[in-house]
Amino acid sequence: MGSKVGFIGCGNMGSAIARAVARVIEPSQVMLANRTPSKAEALASELGCRTGSNEEAARQCRYLFLGVKPQMMEEMLQPLQKIFSDRSGEITDLSADASGQREFVLVTMAAGLSIAEIQRMAGGSYPVIRIMPNTPVSIGKGMTLVCASPEVDKECMQEFERIMSATGRLDMLSEKLIDAASALSGCGPAYVYLFIEALEDGAVECGLPRQKAMDYACQTLIGSASLVLESGSHPGALKDAVCSPGGTTIAGVHALEHGGFRCAAMDAVKAAYDKTTQ
Repeated sequence: MGSKVGFIGCGNMGSAIARAVARVIEPSQVMLANRTPSKAEALASELGCRTGSNEEAARQCRYLFLGVKPQMMEEMLQPLQKIFSDRSGEITDLSADASGQREFVLVTMAAGLSIAEIQRMAGGSYPVIRIMPNTPVSIGKGMTLVCASPEVDKECMQEFERIMSATGRLDMLSEKLIDAASALSGCGPAYVYLFIEALEDGAVECGLPRQKAMDYACQTLIGSASLVLESGSHPGALKDAVCSPGGTTIAGVHALEHGGFRCAAMDAVKAAYDKTTQ
């Protein structure tokens, strides 16, 4: 029996996407493989998925998610080249294969590795979808950047988008922009968590109980971000609307500017981008 979706690597991101995928398709159609088998087995038990080796996942799965670190990718893919070559040579027309398991798509989430590099490591010009997700995919609130090789046709991309529909928002963009975008959306949750913690600490210093401070900070960020997206207004205009002349909010904004808040945020995105592309 084949699987529609396979995961090689069940780390934080791989497992988060697997959880989302298992809410869209039958868990029995998902295969999990991991260097430490017990990790895949624990997740499979939780989700009702199957487990297997890297070779079994490469041989059987229609969409194969490559959830390993960039520096480990070539070592992982090299032993699978023969399997990919055999599968590619078995069939040229998907309609001739009722199971749809012989045609395959590699889905990479490795930062800094281009589609061309993944194809080279896999040993052929196979269909590749490159994604850069972020951790909120685990609760269906993620932001996933997507680009694809020319070998990925429209029908295939539509099926992939359906499989990923429980992860949150997907956005197609050119590959030349994906590293810059990932420095924002991929790394961004860490910046946001720091900001939440800082707001929380400030409120605690003012006497607010810790749990209430955290709840208020989180809801404030959720509501503010939603207002930007739903209103279509520029963040600067929304900021101005909160800052009454001589009021408390403008005093707080002044303090943030004095601390280099905007410069620090810009530097964070640029530092992440430089690290990815170096």
